[in-house]
Formats: sequence, structure tokens, C-alpha cells
Amino acid sequence: MARAIRFDEYGDVEVLRVEEVPRPTPGAGQVLVEVRAAGINPGEASIRKGLLHARFPATFPSGQGSDFAGVVVSLGEGVSEIAVGDEVIGFVDTRSSHADFVVAEAGNLTPRPDGVPWEVAGSLFVAGTTAYAALSAVCPREGETVVVSGAAGGVGSLVVQLAKLAGASVIGLAGEANHEWLRELGVIPVSYGDGVLERIREAAVDGVHAFVDTFGDGYVELALHLGIHPGRIDTIIDFAAAEKYNVKADGNAAAASADVLRELGLLLDKGLLTLPIARVYPLEEVRDAYRELEQRHTRGKIVLRP
Repeated sequence: MARAIRFDEYGDVEVLRVEEVPRPTPGAGQVLVEVRAAGINPGEASIRKGLLHARFPATFPSGQGSDFAGVVVSLGEGVSEIAVGDEVIGFVDTRSSHADFVVAEAGNLTPRPDGVPWEVAGSLFVAGTTAYAALSAVCPREGETVVVSGAAGGVGSLVVQLAKLAGASVIGLAGEANHEWLRELGVIPVSYGDGVLERIREAAVDGVHAFVDTFGDGYVELALHLGIHPGRIDTIIDFAAAEKYNVKADGNAAAASADVLRELGLLLDKGLLTLPIARVYPLEEVRDAYRELEQRHTRGKIVLRP
């Protein structure tokens, strides 16, 4: 037997439970991975609450989780490019990585570089590919200025770094507690809240060319007030605003591949990218992990360790 997170109805964190389940078996083209770390994400909380039922409906009993890193323990038929004992970073589309073991498609795995810790590797997929896609959507050019909301969060912290690697000047919207950390990354920190429009204009002496919204709560409208073309605004969360104003909403799905995951892992391994880990929780404390996540003040990622 093995453990896995389950919930039987939409609701708050109280619906989550750790359940004993049969150890899964990989099918053709699949592998079984013993999970060493699995990230948690805001989208999972929204799915659990039923807020995304129209877009991502749950089938009960439902599992949870896309991100993971671990060790391959068995192979399905036809898998030859991966060996038992390989350390891998991967993802699933079956909401099943918050568990002791996960079955994944072999094509959704990439080797874990030695310099990437388990907690970082296990929380890379959703945040990393979302950041990659969102920044690609607004196409920053060298010397341009990009504004990122939620700049210290799991996705935002990666967006600002990828934008810097692209040669852009970056303004990061975040609370005061994260300003010094953003400065260390070469980002210009700006506090959110009343007066943020004026503060951005003061910081962007040559104007703002692109905007990545990782937080919602009116930032698409703010970007438009800054005079940014709708085609260079991307939100990963405010889908209603994206439809209303014809801005982009590219996120995880636009870059969900092992190739992108491998590229991000190599950037981390070379020290060109960092993914801060806010806290690591044991699997049985999954409710506490999501309570912290849903406060929306976390720097970087929260991770589960089976």
C-alpha cells in the first residue's frame, strides 16, 4: 500500500485527506516514480474549491498535484530511455503527484541535475513552465521595461529572473518584506496598493513595454492604464479580464513539456536561476501547507515531502 491525497467534494482544506491506496502500476510507455518532493500551487486550491469547475472539473474521489521529482522504481512496457534508479523531474496531468508514488508518462520526465535540490526540482514544473510561457507571451526585448505583479511568488519570482536573463529592465510589485530580495536579483521593487500606478511610472523612466500579471485583482486594467498594448499583457489568473480586454492568458499549458522543464533545470543547475523554497511540509500536513499557500504572501514555493 501507499499514501495519496484525496478529496471527495469541493471545499476548503478540510476536505483533503491522506488515504491508503494500492501502489500504482505503470502501463505501456509509463514509469513509476517514488516521489521525493511535490510542489503545491494556487490553481490546485482553486480546483479543490470548485472555482474552476467550468474549465477544470474534478471527478470524485479526486487526487491532487502535477509537480514532482523522485526516483524511478519500475518501468512499463516499451520504456527504454529511462532506467530504474534514475532521478527525475516530471509532471502529470492526472492530479496524482501528491502521493508516495506516481505513474507518469516517460515523455514527461527529464533528469534531475545534481545541483538542483529535491525540493526545488519537485516544485519546478507548474511555476517554471507558467513563468516561461507568460514571459514568452509578452516577448520582452533587451532594454525594454517589464512589470511583474506578485513578483516574489512562485511564478513571479521566476518571471522576473527570466526577464532579466532576456535583457529587460524589470519592475517587481511586491510587499516591503520582499524588496531587498528583489533588489538582489536586479529587480526594481515597487510596493502594491494605493498609488501603485504613480509609483510604477516614477520607476519606469522610459515607460513600460510589457506586463505579466501573476496575481489578478485588477492588474490587467492597471497595465492598460500604463498604456501597454494588449498584445504585450499576459495574465495567468484573471481570465475574465483577459477575455474582456483581449489580452493574453498564456500559462502552464503553453509550455508544458519535458524540453522546457529540462531547460529550466539546467538554468537552475548553472546558478542562472533560483527558485526560493518558502517551506516544506510532510504529506500528512497537506492542509496546513495549503492554508499557508492561500494567504498569498509566500516568497517562492511550498513543497510536500512524502
